Amino acid sequence: MKYLHTMVRVADLDASLDFYCAKLGLIEASRTENAGGRFTLVFLCAPGDETQAAAERAPMVELTHNWDPEHYEGGRNFGHLAYAVDDIYAVCRRLKDGGVVINRPPRDGRMAFIRSPDNISIELLQTGPAKPPAEPWASMPNVGAW
Repeated sequence: MKYLHTMVRVADLDASLDFYCAKLGLIEASRTENAGGRFTLVFLCAPGDETQAAAERAPMVELTHNWDPEHYEGGRNFGHLAYAVDDIYAVCRRLKDGGVVINRPPRDGRMAFIRSPDNISIELLQTGPAKPPAEPWASMPNVGAW
């Protein structure tokens, strides 16, 4: 058994791709348009996993966009996606500069939480040992829920 992907339904594919790719830094590995089923599937992988993703060996996120409008709720019930990052402060700075709310700032130099446009909670974890606490993160309060 191996982990393949996590599927997340998205209401606005363009907004979701902007968030997951342009801001978070994931890479579009493949896309399928199904006119008969009226949906689009987009598979995303972490940078460096493109070769493994093509061979279906790297875990991916599957964005499912149903063409007919639907209202999605319960992002918190889903749980969260989690990604290891090389520099949690740099990633959070890039996200914040891109307009993403940092719901749980990396005060401990180890962990942060953000949310996608569809309210999916995403955990960012520092690779290796935690970074020393640093401003502005050390004194930032939590915002909303994650």
